Amino acid sequence: MKFMNDFDYLKSGEVYLDAACQSLRPRPVLNALSEYYEKFNSCGERVKYPWGIETDTRVEAAREKVLKFLKLSKRDYFVSFTLNTTYGINLLLSQLDGKKFDCVVTSDIEHNSPFLSTIAFAKKWGFERKVISRNEDGSVPLEEIPERAVVVLNAASNIDGRKLLDIKDVVKKVHKTGGVIIIDAAQAMAHSSEVLHKTEADAICFSAHKLYAPSLGGMVVRKDFLKYIETTFIGGGMVDDVEKESYLLSSEKNPDHLYTKFESGLQAWGEIIALGEALDWLEKLPKKDHKNLEENFTELFDFLSSGEKVQLLNREPNPTMSFFVEEIDSHLLGEALGSEKIMARTGYFCAHYYLDKVRHLPPLVRFSLGYHNRPEDIEKVKKVMEKIVNGEGSKEGGARRKILYFRSHQYVDRLRNLRDSCADNFLWRETAPIRDDYFWGGRDSDRLSSPFKLHLEGEKSREKGNCKILHLECSNGDRNKTTSYDVL
Repeated sequence: MKFMNDFDYLKSGEVYLDAACQSLRPRPVLNALSEYYEKFNSCGERVKYPWGIETDTRVEAAREKVLKFLKLSKRDYFVSFTLNTTYGINLLLSQLDGKKFDCVVTSDIEHNSPFLSTIAFAKKWGFERKVISRNEDGSVPLEEIPERAVVVLNAASNIDGRKLLDIKDVVKKVHKTGGVIIIDAAQAMAHSSEVLHKTEADAICFSAHKLYAPSLGGMVVRKDFLKYIETTFIGGGMVDDVEKESYLLSSEKNPDHLYTKFESGLQAWGEIIALGEALDWLEKLPKKDHKNLEENFTELFDFLSSGEKVQLLNREPNPTMSFFVEEIDSHLLGEALGSEKIMARTGYFCAHYYLDKVRHLPPLVRFSLGYHNRPEDIEKVKKVMEKIVNGEGSKEGGARRKILYFRSHQYVDRLRNLRDSCADNFLWRETAPIRDDYFWGGRDSDRLSSPFKLHLEGEKSREKGNCKILHLECSNGDRNKTTSYDVL
């Protein structure tokens, strides 16, 4: 596939499954960023020399490309750039005149970006804050949206990718009842942008680094939303004139400069230009590359769904999927995958409230795919996952290799003593402790020169998060004699 060559910097065997955090950048985007720094590095909107004019032209083109990508009109919307989605949402809420509204609303499956910022907004204005439970398909019960509300919702979840399918109905309901709505589009822009097309939200915030572009934030803001904004975050690039005790905002003097309302100081011109290139790249992607992504995440979804010990949160295939494996700590699983060059996120993915407090789930593993992934990536993930979940390592060199997961310093110390006394025939690979004294070890030798047995018992309660190692037996290098571990 031609477009797969745009990720030619990936080394053999490397599988990147963390696109929901930040996508890989295709070669044309990297080239666009380098071109800015090497050929016309300049301060936009401040200089008249040729380099600066080139910067201004390309930055303006990037703004137009964002609107085109979302199928929104320049007549009604403008684009401002910032650091990231979190910064954009906070920039809006921190300057929003709360006297115009009665409450603030968000949902249970939100990233901390909307979740925390709405807490701060409610405290600032003494508002009621309502957390709506999203439906399983990602939609919102419209009857639960109160009047005169500031609503902040994601268009797609960073947990399982579920979409705000009724987004247009939500926007209509909010506006009809005197409210405003801000959309967190961080997870929707790259692979679910159709949800956002022609959506008449008051503001759409996104992160370019999840959109195959450099680290950057974007805000698509409805022009008539500015009547609710009281400018308090201000600096260079936002004014046309300054008196001793006053100033004239560029956004107030010139309708074509509304974007300066939220762009204080020098902007990341190279990153903005590279975002424009990323949008061009996405627009040119052939259908076969979209099909390749869909086939990849569908195959991985089917594999995880069929796993006996795998608890998958997704109800349908999506490029983003989260799960945990029974009896295996997700952080350890992530590290084991990493040792096989498979890069995946572990934890609560900045969605602590929903995953921990609502669902009461343990830390999870998240696989999030992108256009860079190839079918062979999925095959490798399947093989490695089967190996880890079944407690098996490679069969290279004769002896099978198993990975043993255990907790508590007490047993680690005993096993290290065993290692030291049997150094010739038993090798342990250890890592630093990972949360709650988790460790992992595994037999690394190809062959054992002689068999031996170990019997360890412990007194600590399993209910307190510890486990007993009751039996560990290692065979010699004969393929027919496998290593066995009994762990409780």
